[in-house]
Amino acid sequence: MPDLDLSAALLGGAMIGAAAVLFFRLNGRIAGISGLFGDIVLDRGRGNSAWRVAFIVGVVLGSAIVRALHPVAAQVNLQTAWPGMIGAGLLVGFGTRMACGCTSGHGICGIARLSPRSLIATAVFMLVAMLTVALLRHGGWAA
Repeated sequence: MPDLDLSAALLGGAMIGAAAVLFFRLNGRIAGISGLFGDIVLDRGRGNSAWRVAFIVGVVLGSAIVRALHPVAAQVNLQTAWPGMIGAGLLVGFGTRMACGCTSGHGICGIARLSPRSLIATAVFMLVAMLTVALLRHGGWAA
């Protein structure tokens, strides 16, 4: 078994949970990235997209700060070529719109609220992710 240091993962999880609780307490809204991003792109005329843009910019800046301060912790190793990444991103986007939320909205905020819809959505997300990894790594579907 590899020597695992889970302190960074625990700290990151605690910070994500704290941010979701703070966002809900201050705004009364779920911190679902796909919903926030979708509302910006589709401009549903709600007239309050400035805070949504600020939230998305904060997520990107937070990642950039972590990358600058601790490059190893923020290292990303792509497991497939760019066409595969683009296709996967489109499938994730389509799936999150179908499920009315993404892994952050359902998986973090919805489960914390014991939402039945989020429990089902997260179970489906996880099952599809496990099947995808199994097919790509063990089924000979990898490029």
